[in-house]
Amino acid sequence: MISIVPNKKYWNALKEVMDPEFPISVVDMGLIYEITKKGSSLQVLMTYTSTGCACMEWIESDIRERLLEEEEIEHVDIQVVWDPPWTVENLSEEGKRKLRYWGVSS
Repeated sequence: MISIVPNKKYWNALKEVMDPEFPISVVDMGLIYEITKKGSSLQVLMTYTSTGCACMEWIESDIRERLLEEEEIEHVDIQVVWDPPWTVENLSEEGKRKLRYWGVSS
C-alpha cells in the first residue's frame, strides 16, 4: 500500500536535516515536496534551490541517513524534480524568519 504520510513524523525528522549553506532545515527551505511510505520504504520527492546546487549529494545523504534512523524504515528513495521549480514562496514562515535573522532576506 502506498500512502502519502498524513502524520508529521517523517516531516519532523527532516526538520533536523539542515541546509549546509544556511542554518535552516530542508523542510523550512521548502525543498521537500512529498513523502510517500510503502511498507518499510519511504520515497522523498524534493527539489533544490538551483540546478547548480553544490550540496546535492550531502543533502541527500543527510536526508537518507536521518530517515533510516526511524526503526520501521529500511530503505529511502530520493527523487529530485525541477517542476515545479523552487522559489522563495517555498520557504516556511520559520525559514523566512531565520533568513531575515541572518541578513539574507528582508
